[in-house]
Amino acid sequence: MAELNILEAIRRAMDEELAADERVMVLGEDVGRKGGVFGATEGLWAKYGDRRVLDTPVSEGLIAGAAMGAALYGLRPIAEMQFADFVYPGFNQIVSEIARMRFRSNGAFGVPMVIRMPYGGGVHGALYHSQSNESYFTATVGLKVVAPGTPADAYGLLKAAIRDPDPVMFFEHKKTYRLFKAEVPDDGDGLVPIGPAAVVRPGSDLSIFCYGYMRFCALEAAETLAGEGVEAEVVDLRTLRPLDTKTVLASVERTGRALVVHEANQFGGFGGEVAAIIAEQGFEHLDAPVTRLAGPEVPAVPYHHDLEEWFMVNPERIVEAARTLAAY
Repeated sequence: MAELNILEAIRRAMDEELAADERVMVLGEDVGRKGGVFGATEGLWAKYGDRRVLDTPVSEGLIAGAAMGAALYGLRPIAEMQFADFVYPGFNQIVSEIARMRFRSNGAFGVPMVIRMPYGGGVHGALYHSQSNESYFTATVGLKVVAPGTPADAYGLLKAAIRDPDPVMFFEHKKTYRLFKAEVPDDGDGLVPIGPAAVVRPGSDLSIFCYGYMRFCALEAAETLAGEGVEAEVVDLRTLRPLDTKTVLASVERTGRALVVHEANQFGGFGGEVAAIIAEQGFEHLDAPVTRLAGPEVPAVPYHHDLEEWFMVNPERIVEAARTLAAY
């Protein structure tokens, strides 16, 4: 197996799908000759040409709408929003058109497309380059929403998303792009199905539910807690919609305590949905209130290093929240 970071895994997944299927194409701002602002599409324009790797104008509405049109005409576009923060001009295309196409056509038309969404803070991107806006899309029926936290998951889930018959929002936490390397299958296989969560660390005292960069933080926190005699089970949700409620509830049944962690603001965030499902369907297994740990209630990630650090959910904060929950 190859040792790749998440950015390299994403690039390889696109490269392999472009090579395997002539219907696959890439479009977005600077994804061509430049190779993308983070380098995710580096080398693809030179390899596949400007009919399959397209630079677009600075218009997210155009990117989303053109991708939908291409998908309706039989292609499988991968659209890149340069930063998740920039998606809002394309929001109407995604929510009102792309998400509803299969329903409004009574199943006659699907929209097999992926929108890649680099999101999250911790890379000094400030107010307009750091948002975690996944809950807008998890609240939209008709979209699948994925947020991997390892190179193998990024690789396998992106390939699965490209082959999916319906639209997939693919959230990539920017801080994880070059954070670490791990093994990724190099035999062209390694698909990770959209849907199932993964129990990535077993435990008996509480469950930590997370995704994206929070997986990295939760595992580090779990090691600290283990040194204190608290065994935390870490569950990487990986797919936010459809949510793997079976794995979530089974974990709560084993541990009796649930801590839901994400970087977005708590009010209206995706963690509220996870907490509600546990409260409704797993109440009899709970020994303590379901707890959420999320970003502070400010509009965006600040620019100043100290304030950015204050904003970010980190292993230390997860340990603190888990200690309180374990002691309840």
